[in-house]
Amino acid sequence: MKLPDILILSLAVVFTIIGIHLTMTLGIQDAYWAIMLSIALYFLFVLRKKKQT
Repeated sequence: MKLPDILILSLAVVFTIIGIHLTMTLGIQDAYWAIMLSIALYFLFVLRKKKQT
């Protein structure tokens, strides 16, 4: 795994944790942006992994 892949996956995990925290404290409406950003970063990570092979 290269450095950009590690950074993308790390950001996806961070935004997932932020989304979970916001969901528990404020509700899903306020956490939507963090959850969608984490999903988009994870899809980007998977796409990059498939292009490498």
